[in-house]
Amino acid sequence: MNTLLLLFLALPIATIILSIVLLKILKCPALVAATFFAIYLILTYAIFGSDFLILAILYTILSYITAVITKIICKIIERINRCSNYREGENNNCCTSICNCTNNSNNNSTTNNVATSSSLPRAQFTVTTNQANPVLFLGNRNTTSGRQNCCSCRRR
Repeated sequence: MNTLLLLFLALPIATIILSIVLLKILKCPALVAATFFAIYLILTYAIFGSDFLILAILYTILSYITAVITKIICKIIERINRCSNYREGENNNCCTSICNCTNNSNNNSTTNNVATSSSLPRAQFTVTTNQANPVLFLGNRNTTSGRQNCCSCRRR
């Protein structure tokens, strides 16, 4: 009876808890699962016998699934916290992948927007025409008035 409680209650619960802890340390679900498989493989042949190998594989799968779910939950919580902290000061769409900043252009200069891929920030460049030699100014689009850091919560 004690062996059944160990195999079907204590080891799965310990696997779940230690998978969460190891994921926080290693930050890779595959490494967590590999660590558990190595531990259970040693236990299979040192203590239990070859019948335990099937349970060792099942515990390894349980460890991997737990680590993946934990990683997903941590990323969701991090994104919610980052965007909610950012939105306290301003009311804008910080979590979108495209920055919707307004464009300020002067009459003395020509402004062209360079649209990069949606995962990269957009930039603006200005060529001044009121000098003898034109000067090229490169700047971030989110430096317009009232919209500082509008792209800071983009996906990485």
